[in-house]
Amino acid sequence: MERLREAVDYGVIGILLLMSIIAFTVAIERCIFFRSIDLSSYKNKKILEVELTKYLHLIATIGSNAPYIGLLGTVLGIMLTFYDIGTEGYADPRKIMTGLALALKATAVGLLVAIPSIILYNLLLRKVKVILSLWEAKYGETKDK
Repeated sequence: MERLREAVDYGVIGILLLMSIIAFTVAIERCIFFRSIDLSSYKNKKILEVELTKYLHLIATIGSNAPYIGLLGTVLGIMLTFYDIGTEGYADPRKIMTGLALALKATAVGLLVAIPSIILYNLLLRKVKVILSLWEAKYGETKDK
């Protein structure tokens, strides 16, 4: 049973770690792209908007789903703890507290992934709006006019 608990614990933490790496990689890529963008090469505001918002949905998806994956780890950890209690026929407080602490760790990690992801998403979305406003102020709705 201990191996199953570790598999659940490390599996959930591993998924959350992977999600965190993806979110930060996308955020870094977007920051580099925003710094190197040449607004004069875009004839249409919509095309510029599509290029600017590319991959931002990944950060938003990670930020909104990471707490649920952490919660899944918590639920599975608590279920395993109750299963241990049921099969042993008695409640060892040390095992119960250890199991619950490990279960809650998944929720904490889920939040540690979600909060920075949502902050990054909002900062990048704000930068997109600023760049679009600058393009519009310079070229109007379409550059061909």
